[in-house]
Amino acid sequence: MLNSTIQLKIKQRLNKLDSQDYDNLECWHIVEAFNKAQVEWCRRQLHGFNQFKEGDEQSNRRIDDLQILLTSANLILTDKENYSFGLIPADYFQWKRITVHAKNECCPTKRMVVYLVEEGNLDIILKDTNKRPSFEWGETVATLRDGKLFVYTNEEFEVTKGDFIYYRQPRRIQITGCVDPYTGITSTTDVTSEFKDDVVEVMIDEAASILAGDMEIFTQYQREQQRVEQNN
Repeated sequence: MLNSTIQLKIKQRLNKLDSQDYDNLECWHIVEAFNKAQVEWCRRQLHGFNQFKEGDEQSNRRIDDLQILLTSANLILTDKENYSFGLIPADYFQWKRITVHAKNECCPTKRMVVYLVEEGNLDIILKDTNKRPSFEWGETVATLRDGKLFVYTNEEFEVTKGDFIYYRQPRRIQITGCVDPYTGITSTTDVTSEFKDDVVEVMIDEAASILAGDMEIFTQYQREQQRVEQNN
């Protein structure tokens, strides 16, 4: 959907198409509200905090709406005594999975299944014979901490490769000639939303709700909030 259409629809939702009062909307207001709406909508759908209680991949609609954010990265892992670690990509949004390839003295390469576990339970897991990393069974555990991903080896193997699958941050829209509220730089080109038009329609209602709340227009705020959930 074109950014000009998004601006038109948001102003229409707020009854500001031809308003000359103090509530006139600057283009950066719309950019900030729409980009905020994208993030909030994605977090709700991934977590299942919506009226259908459907989270990540729990229905065909969630798969269809969110698949555009699923991406992969070849994680560069550094070996330490009992683990390997790699930096999480800068556009990381939510965990999906990681597959690592490992080797030891007996086997040149093996694909490992990796389970994401809680940092608080790590010591217990590493001592549990049924849960700790095992090259023989092709299973290990990982944690997230300090912007890094840690894959534990129990000193049984060496990690050679990591394929990281994750949800990335949604692409922020930009409007030509408008000051980007995130960088303070005037945008020289249009950057449109990457989502399908039907999803953008829902995000427009979300953005209109955010702006209505900012301007204390409670009727539009309540209406747009209802429309967002009804059309999920």
